[in-house]
Amino acid sequence: MEHITSTPTAKAPSERFTGDVYLNMIEAPTEPARLAAALVRFTPGARTNWHSHANGQTLYITDGIGLVGTRDGNVVRVSAGQIVKCPAGEEHWHGATDTTLMAHIAMVVGDAGGDGTTWLEPVTDEQYATAVSTSN
Repeated sequence: MEHITSTPTAKAPSERFTGDVYLNMIEAPTEPARLAAALVRFTPGARTNWHSHANGQTLYITDGIGLVGTRDGNVVRVSAGQIVKCPAGEEHWHGATDTTLMAHIAMVVGDAGGDGTTWLEPVTDEQYATAVSTSN
């Protein structure tokens, strides 16, 4: 058993996120296990870039109110205690609403090359504003 009492908080890289986002790694993918898990905190208006995962992603919302959107324009509003599962290869984004922070535990099962995430372009302000207005 390994008891980890805390992990350092890191600011998420601006080339993958818009706004202020903070990460605490819970588990990094190390052989033979391939689970990557992190507590991710988004300030109001902050969000990920578009991205996909080779083996899908599960998000467990721990605090606040957030949005998860897909390329086809589907957007769900999420809150603490809810779970969103993004299937393998689905391009999506997630983040806080424009007025409320959101935190989630993000979990992915990686592949032999890492966590299996493909990072894409930022979600535009227009795409985000549309998501906020249509997700009520």
